[in-house]
Amino acid sequence: MVTNFISEKAIIGKNVQIWHFTYVGDNVKIGDNVKIGSHAHIDYDVKIGDNTKIEGQAYIPPLSRIGKNVFIGPAAVLTNDPFPMCDKMAGITVEDNAIIGARAVIKAGVTIGKNSVVAMGAIVTRDVDENMVVAGSPAFLRYSREEYDKKRKKWIES
Repeated sequence: MVTNFISEKAIIGKNVQIWHFTYVGDNVKIGDNVKIGSHAHIDYDVKIGDNTKIEGQAYIPPLSRIGKNVFIGPAAVLTNDPFPMCDKMAGITVEDNAIIGARAVIKAGVTIGKNSVVAMGAIVTRDVDENMVVAGSPAFLRYSREEYDKKRKKWIES
């Protein structure tokens, strides 16, 4: 038997796909056309914008705000406690059109700017400005989103 736990207090938009063994907590609001992969954990009081895709095993902590047209890769971990174990939490903000690669880790309270890219495996400890690409541990500026889009286009066309 395939089981999801979706809180009765969650608000789910139209045409949302939630895959196997996924948790959606209290007071979560999910926009239209969102896809959430297997084994993802969307904790309480999270807001997710339209047309966003969250891959399997991703963790989205309480109080986080995920914009529209965002991609969060497999096993990405957004954190909510900058000084564990503390009762005071801070969510993550991921603005519209951002991309977070597989297994990236984002520190509590960080904002990932509009149109930005966080490379797979990056460890992000500071805010990422709009239209920037960061990579590494700790994450550092690699290049602009414009350059990323050129590299992506070249890859697709080859």
